[in-house]
Amino acid sequence: MPRGGECPRMPVKAFEFRSIDGKRFSKASEKVRNVRIDNNSSVTQISEINDREANVEFRFTANFAGVGVISIEGTLVFEGEASALAKKWAAEGNMTDQAATEIHSTIMSNCLPEAVLLARDLHLPPPIPLPPINIQSKAKAAARSGPEVA
Repeated sequence: MPRGGECPRMPVKAFEFRSIDGKRFSKASEKVRNVRIDNNSSVTQISEINDREANVEFRFTANFAGVGVISIEGTLVFEGEASALAKKWAAEGNMTDQAATEIHSTIMSNCLPEAVLLARDLHLPPPIPLPPINIQSKAKAAARSGPEVA
């Protein structure tokens, strides 16, 4: 075990989309404002490939509160304590916090950019929070010292 009591990182070895689906429930000409967007990733199945690798099936959903939905399904190969992961999944339907963090982080970091592109094509707002923009005149900006972070 590494120093400091940290567990070794269990990387995701491969990632693959199996299906991508997007629907807009209103007309594209209708303006969409202040829509609640919920992003969710869920693991649907874990199966052991060998002692060190497990196949993880997942579903990612971006729900645009009655305006639209984006759904992505796929698989990834998780490398680490695969046998224990698959057994815990089969017995309890869940996984260790460390494995869940690694798996869901990988799902979100791969699916969110894809969902942003699909949302653009469907004329839906991006399923990520946009950074706030704060534009000031040069006189006000010169009066401040240091960079501004909004």
